[in-house]
Amino acid sequence: MKKLQLRIFSIGLIVLLVITSSGLVAGAWFLKDWEDKVTKKFEGRKWDFASKIYSDSFHLYVGVNLRLEDLTDKLRRLGYYEVAVPPKTQGTYRLNPGEGTVEAFLHDFEFPTEKVKGYPVRLTLQGNILTRIENLANKSEKFDLELEPEVVTGLYQHIWKERRVVKLPEVPPLLIKSILAIEDERFFSHAGVDPIGILRAMFVNLRHLSLQQGGSTLTQQLMKNFLLSDERTLGRKFPEAVMALIAERKYSKEVILENYLNEIYLGQRGSQGVFGIWEAAQFYYSKPLAELTVGETALLTGLIRAPNRLSPYRNADAATKRRNVVLAKLLDDKIITKKQYDAAYQEKLPQRALVKVTNEAPYYVDYIRRELDQNYPKDVLEKDGLRIFTGLDLRMQKIAEKALVEGLAKLEASHPALKKKKNADEGLEGAIVVIRPQTGEIKAMVGGRNYQKSQFNRIFQAKRQAGSVFKPFVFLAAFMHGGQSGTQYSADTVVNDSQFTWSYDGSQSWQPHNYNNEYFGAVTVRRALESSLNSATARVAQDVGIRRVRDMARRLGIESALPAVPSLSLGSAEVTPLEVAVAFATLANGGVRARSVAVKHVMDQNTKILEKRDVKLEQVLSPGLAYSMNQLLKGVMDRGTGASARRWGFTRPAAGKTGTTNDYKDAWFVGYTPELLAVVWVGYDGPAKIGLSGAEAALPIWTEFMKAATAGMPVTDFIPPAVRVETPEAAPAEKCGPATREGEPAGEPCPPTPAKPAEPV
Repeated sequence: MKKLQLRIFSIGLIVLLVITSSGLVAGAWFLKDWEDKVTKKFEGRKWDFASKIYSDSFHLYVGVNLRLEDLTDKLRRLGYYEVAVPPKTQGTYRLNPGEGTVEAFLHDFEFPTEKVKGYPVRLTLQGNILTRIENLANKSEKFDLELEPEVVTGLYQHIWKERRVVKLPEVPPLLIKSILAIEDERFFSHAGVDPIGILRAMFVNLRHLSLQQGGSTLTQQLMKNFLLSDERTLGRKFPEAVMALIAERKYSKEVILENYLNEIYLGQRGSQGVFGIWEAAQFYYSKPLAELTVGETALLTGLIRAPNRLSPYRNADAATKRRNVVLAKLLDDKIITKKQYDAAYQEKLPQRALVKVTNEAPYYVDYIRRELDQNYPKDVLEKDGLRIFTGLDLRMQKIAEKALVEGLAKLEASHPALKKKKNADEGLEGAIVVIRPQTGEIKAMVGGRNYQKSQFNRIFQAKRQAGSVFKPFVFLAAFMHGGQSGTQYSADTVVNDSQFTWSYDGSQSWQPHNYNNEYFGAVTVRRALESSLNSATARVAQDVGIRRVRDMARRLGIESALPAVPSLSLGSAEVTPLEVAVAFATLANGGVRARSVAVKHVMDQNTKILEKRDVKLEQVLSPGLAYSMNQLLKGVMDRGTGASARRWGFTRPAAGKTGTTNDYKDAWFVGYTPELLAVVWVGYDGPAKIGLSGAEAALPIWTEFMKAATAGMPVTDFIPPAVRVETPEAAPAEKCGPATREGEPAGEPCPPTPAKPAEPV
């Protein structure tokens, strides 16, 4: 029997040598080219590293409203792994529902401002309130805690290959022995091609009459991954073998092995491919390599054959069987003891849900990419592994997306004509942008209803008529400069709300019209703004001067072209929702304009800061004037066109302004608390009219967003400056006067939620 086996081996070896020799002769002119490719790969750039976009970090503090399920979901999304015992290693956490506590061992993380070493903490909740934070390492109490940011997505070419390169000495010996035992047990004795392995594969393939095994050595696998396609064909085998021989001749076994351990594909996390053993240990176990158990080592080894099919997340039975095959091989080869084998055999597979990395803020990411493209070449962004830190709040982003999608669906359900469009591209659209006024950080951005159908980002690419959201700029200009008539304007100044014609440029004329052609005669500035009266606003603009109105809008942050014509006073100019957000954020921030910021820091792969975008602040309006306008716009929410938000459950102190264009093509609402501002736009991309006011179309979406986004935040109000302000903090409800609303008696107080808000036309 042994002689027969020796004869079969000898014949097979001769056949292999003849085939190899023939191939080398036929392709001799390829050798130099192949050798150059191998050399370039080993001695040049081996891998491209996707740049990663991070959300803002997650800040916890004593007193914050926090649901236990939200906290654990956040930990899971950050890659933390639940355990049944007190956490002893980074990336693990334990729940104690009966005690209302969560214990977690935090990850190390390199923030742009500091490098934080992970440590164990305990969070105590009473109901939904975080009452205590403890550092378990030194038994001290903390009052706040910053969890690391989430990876939102990557910037890459073709395929997102996520890996962290490790040196061979950093890899546990057991893992190396395990991989060699399964993948290439003769690695240290062959020259790149293993004839015995090839013959074994030949017999298996002949027996099955199909390509079951390739007989490839570890070096051949590396050459395939480095330089060739994944297609399993005989045509690929020849250059693969030749390149393996070249690599073995030029480089040490240790160099080849180290590259293999970093190159190997071991799974998929959404759009992110898991490459290399370090990344795999994090993905499956949230552990550094040195802390892998025998069973975990065997599972990772077993995955090499078919990472997706054998994934414990997809097929636990297949993963277990494959792991046990590896354990049996390790026991047979005396790499592990029987005791180690028995313990590893009983180990449970990872018991956590697969968290996929998917781009959950595509419009925001597109905006960031446009910003980055101005300073970084495409190859740098997609290959150099930059770390891009942003102001994105993923929780708010999800709330905004939900509010927009559900809000537009409700509008279509209650107004069926909105979706009766022959062309699918003319469907009802909307957009939301959220800003933190104090810093200008963009916290969320939803540029449309469905990113898959339309990547057009209406937040900064669409210019739409501003409508009545422009009116506060008119009254701010009046407060600051007064009128050409000598009038010094304040909230209680009486203005004339009646029909008139504005003549300009010698022969031109323009006539504003109120909603439903109703005019109310003598009204205060407060009433004109709360009820959004067109004629009264235009008369003030005429007295102040339209150029001063335009200058005020620019002062606050509007950058688009603003023609100095009378209709500008009612928002005829086209602006972006982002410009509107910046302008009103200036009011929320006490007259201090903050540059809008999406990208906060950019670091290279070695954590060196390449770019830091500091908060840029400029005092463009007096604090007293800003406070006065905030108080007036609070009246819009409490008594005016935005009062429906109160009926729908948003009760926090807030200021806001509805907006509707004169042809009902665009509906707006901009509203804010001292800490958070959101702008909502609703309309069609084309010329179609929605036929609804801002209060009817945009305000419901804004309300639903703000109710959810501010839940858990402390209730605050706008703080008056130290100096005297131009308007009292509150005003008594005014008399609406004759025929102010349909069905209302003359002289009665205005209701908090008008049936038809006096939105301008």
